[in-house]
Amino acid sequence: MENRMHRLLKRLSVWSLAFLFCLFLFPGQSFAWLYPEHRDITVLSVQKLDPERRAILDRLWAAVRSGHEGRLCEQVADAAQAEKPSCIDWAAWPAISGDHSCSAEAMVDTVLKTEWILKVADIAAELKRELASAKDRSQRINAMRDSDIRLQRADEEYATRAGSNNAHFLLPRMSVDIEGADYVLGCFHEGAELNALGVYAWYHLSALEKASRLSRESLTPEQYAALSLAALADEAFAIHFLEDTYASGHVAGTWGDASQRKGTHDYYNEHGMEAMRWSGGSIVLMGDAWMRPEDAERAAETIRTSLEQILDAAGGRGLPGELQYVPQDEAPAPDTFNACKLETMPGRKAPPGIRPLFAEVIKEVPVPGLGPGPGSLPRFRSELGPFVGLAMSGNVRWVNGGFGKTQTTGGVIGGLELALRLGIGLEGVLGEAGDGLVFLDLGIHLDSSSSMKIDKSEAASVGGGITAAIPSRWAFAGRLRLPFWLIPGDLLLALPTVAPFSLETYSKMAVVAANGGLIPWQAGIATPLGRFQFIFGREVGFTFYGYGKSDDRLIIPSRDPGTSATLIGLRSISFDFPVVEYRPFRTFSLNQSSSLVLQLYWGFEVPLSASVVRPIGAQEPGLKTIWQLGLRLAFDWRYYL
Repeated sequence: MENRMHRLLKRLSVWSLAFLFCLFLFPGQSFAWLYPEHRDITVLSVQKLDPERRAILDRLWAAVRSGHEGRLCEQVADAAQAEKPSCIDWAAWPAISGDHSCSAEAMVDTVLKTEWILKVADIAAELKRELASAKDRSQRINAMRDSDIRLQRADEEYATRAGSNNAHFLLPRMSVDIEGADYVLGCFHEGAELNALGVYAWYHLSALEKASRLSRESLTPEQYAALSLAALADEAFAIHFLEDTYASGHVAGTWGDASQRKGTHDYYNEHGMEAMRWSGGSIVLMGDAWMRPEDAERAAETIRTSLEQILDAAGGRGLPGELQYVPQDEAPAPDTFNACKLETMPGRKAPPGIRPLFAEVIKEVPVPGLGPGPGSLPRFRSELGPFVGLAMSGNVRWVNGGFGKTQTTGGVIGGLELALRLGIGLEGVLGEAGDGLVFLDLGIHLDSSSSMKIDKSEAASVGGGITAAIPSRWAFAGRLRLPFWLIPGDLLLALPTVAPFSLETYSKMAVVAANGGLIPWQAGIATPLGRFQFIFGREVGFTFYGYGKSDDRLIIPSRDPGTSATLIGLRSISFDFPVVEYRPFRTFSLNQSSSLVLQLYWGFEVPLSASVVRPIGAQEPGLKTIWQLGLRLAFDWRYYL
C-alpha cells in the first residue's frame, strides 16, 4: 500500500506541473467596458445625432431589418430596453463586437443566427441593474462574478476569445510630441502590434468605403439592404474599440508581462486616472465596471463624431462624401478582419483624405501613457504567474478516537506546519471572484499529543502526554490545490485525454474550473469582512507520519481483559479536505502577496503498516482509521517570479 501511495503522489506532482503550464496559457480576460456600458455609450451617441443624420441612420436601419424583423428591434437604439429582450437593436452591436465576436462578419452571424445572444443581452441588462444598485465594492464584485459565470455559460468562448493579443488596449506613446492623427496612422500601420485604435481605423475605413457606395451606386433594394448592413456592421465593430479608448485601464499602456498588464488594467479601472486629450486639457477617467455618467457622455461625443462620418458618406456630403471612390463589383459583406487571433496589423493602404477624418475623431480621445522609461505611469501587478512561497499554519482538530479498536473516546489534537509552496497564481481568470490558484506544498508537520488517553483507567488519566492515545508526533506534509471542472481531479484526467486533441476545449474547461466549476458553487463570495469560498474537492492536504528515522511508537490497549497492552511502531497517512475557506484580508505589492486563510476541514488518517515492538512475539493488534474535523489558520506568503 505504501508503494502504491508513493506512486500516486508522484504522478499527481507530474500532472500538476503539466496542468499549470496549460492553464497559464490563458491568463484571463482584460476587455474594456462591460456589455451594458458599451451599449449605454452607443445609445447616447445615437441620441446626440442631429435630425438630418438621424433620419439617414433610421433609413439604413430600416433597410437592414428587411427580412430580419423578428430578430432586429424596430428602433436603432432602444433606451428603454431592459431584461429579457426579444430583439437586438443596433446599439447592442458594438457591445457584441470584440467581446462576443472576432470580426464584423462573425458579429452579424451571432446577432442574426444564434439564440444565445439574446441570453447575453438579458444577462447584460441584469448586470446593469445590479451595478446600479450596488452599495459597496463587494456587491459590485459579486454582481460581476455572477454575470461572468452566466456569460461563460451562454457564450462558451467568452473568456478565451480575445486572450491572444492586446486588441482592446491603446499602444503606449513612444514620444511626447506626436500628433493625434499621426498616432492613429502609426497604430494602423502594417506590422504594428494589434491595438484598439488600429482595429478601429481598419473597420471605420471599411465602413466609410461601403457607406460611400450607398450614395454613388445604383442599387436594387436588396443590394441597398445588404450594403447598409455591411456598413453598419463594420462601424459597430469599429465603435467597440473606439469606446475602449475611454477606459482608464486601457489608456495606461499595454506593456510588461501578463501580470503587469492585468494588474495595471485592474488598478486604473477601479481607481481611475487623469489623462490629457489630444485637443488639450485633462480629464479623469474610470474603467470597465466602474463607468460614471460623465465617462459615458465623453465617450458618446466621440462615437457620435465617428458615426456622423459614416452617415455623411452614405448621404454623399462633407469630407466623408469626398473620399476617393473605387467602384467595386463584389457583393457587399461585413469585413472579416479577425481582431482576436492576429498579433500585428496587416497591410492596408489608407486613401487620400482619411487623415483629417481620423484627426476629427481622435481630438477628444484620451492620450495614452508613455511606453517603458522616464515619464511612464506607475505599473501594478496582479496575482498572475509562477510563484514561490511559504505557508505557515496551525490547526486544531477533533478526532473520533485512537487507532485501537477499543479507543472510541473522541478528543482534540493541535498541530503546526511549515511548508515551501510552489505554484501559479491565476486568481481572476474572468474576474476578481475567480480562483485559478494551483500549488503544491512540501513541508514539516508537528502534532501535540491527543487530549484522550490510552484507556479510561485512573492511571492513564493522570499520566499527561505519556498516556495519550496518540502521542506528539512529527511528519512530512504536503498540500495540493487544483480547480476542477465538474468533479475533483477531472482536469488532470482530461489533460492526456482531451488536451492533445483539442486544446481549445481543454482551455474552456480550465476557465470554467477557475471560476467556480460547471456548477459554479465554488466561486468566491466577496463581503465587506472578507472573502468566503466553498472549496471542497479543490484542495487536499496529506501528512506522512512515521517516515523519519524511525516509525511512531504508540501503545494500543488489548481488546481482551487481563492481557497487556501492545507497543507498536506505526506508519500512517492523514488526508484533510478543506470545505469552506475564509480570507479576512489580502495584500499584494508589486511582486509579493500575503493573506490569512481560515479553513474548516474534515479528513481521516489511515494506518498503513504496524509492527509489534513489545512484548516480543505478541500478535499485531487490529487498527482502525481515525476520522477528524478541524479548523486550520494559515498565513500564505508568495513571491511572484
